[in-house]
Amino acid sequence: MKRTQKINPLEAGMHGLFFLCGFVAVAFVLVITVYLVISGLPAIREIGVVDFLFGTTWDSDNKTNPQYGILPFILTSIYGTAGAIIIGVPVGFLTAVFLAKVAPPKVASAIRPAVDLLAGIPSVVYGMVGMTVLLPAIREAFHLRAGDTLLAAILVLAVMILPSIISVSETALRAVPREYEEASLALGATEIETYFRVTAPAAKSGIAAAVVLGVGRAIGEAMAIMMVAGNAPNMPGLFKSVKFLTTAVASEMSYAADGSLHKMALFSIGLVLFIFIMMINVGLNVILKREKE
Repeated sequence: MKRTQKINPLEAGMHGLFFLCGFVAVAFVLVITVYLVISGLPAIREIGVVDFLFGTTWDSDNKTNPQYGILPFILTSIYGTAGAIIIGVPVGFLTAVFLAKVAPPKVASAIRPAVDLLAGIPSVVYGMVGMTVLLPAIREAFHLRAGDTLLAAILVLAVMILPSIISVSETALRAVPREYEEASLALGATEIETYFRVTAPAAKSGIAAAVVLGVGRAIGEAMAIMMVAGNAPNMPGLFKSVKFLTTAVASEMSYAADGSLHKMALFSIGLVLFIFIMMINVGLNVILKREKE
């Protein structure tokens, strides 16, 4: 006779709780996706896909002939995120290697709290420091009328993404088995060669996850960027005042009339931003899977 296994009520309850948490997480993503699609498509249909995505003029305050072209916002977000990644990823990765493999324990224990503190600083504080310190420095260094430029936004974003990149990359580097490094050293490689040719490739999935988090933080930031970028709908230039996708929504949503084309266009910007982030995540996952194969 088969023995019937009794189900522990506590264990069954925990299984149900875990399932509920996972279901809620997926449900939130689905709800946000459906809401953005429903709210964002009407404006795109009314304005036109080409005029909306590739129009170079955003003039929502014009009462007679408003224009809703978001190409300047898209390009600014791409350039700003790319610039922050170009600066932030090497600095963050090298810092993670230093903390995980090179730094003495006392030095590493002193640096980690500083990195954690960077992660806990509110965005508005980054913006305030950028306004009072960075903008005057850029204005004087490049002899500009104002320092609120794309360059200022890139530098602020580069600092803001450092904690995510450093923390996740360090965890990934520490997870690499010590035997890999010992084998490399036994073959005559130096410690630095081992860290960059053995440890880092073995931890590339975790480092890629750190880059994804950095990209998400950079492209989704609004408050700090609004304070240092100038918030002007210009085509992007390193020394020009610009407006990002996020800052366009944050700065105009408060006074856009309910049900107006202006407000629907802002929801459409949110949809474009959402699709943009999804494409980045899918692209990085595809690249990682191909490298594993």
